[in-house]
Amino acid sequence: MANNASARKRVRQHERNRLRNRTARSRLRTEVKGFRAAIAANDQEKAGLLLKSACALLDKTAQKGIIHRNAAARTKSRLAHAHAQMVAAASS
Repeated sequence: MANNASARKRVRQHERNRLRNRTARSRLRTEVKGFRAAIAANDQEKAGLLLKSACALLDKTAQKGIIHRNAAARTKSRLAHAHAQMVAAASS
């Protein structure tokens, strides 16, 4: 355990930040899961809206350092690709 005041303060800060980051990551995962459910249900309109909000949330969490920016970019790319495939399959 921490032996001085500054170390104890850092422990409190880490715990507070851990909880904040966990909330943000959970919200992000829920948003992505909703998008994937819309893709599975073949709901183009809902998937389009959820793609936009998921990408915005990915950018926001990457900007705050909760997830790595390359991980955010990779996830956005995969979501956009899945949406494009769904739209292409529906149009043909």
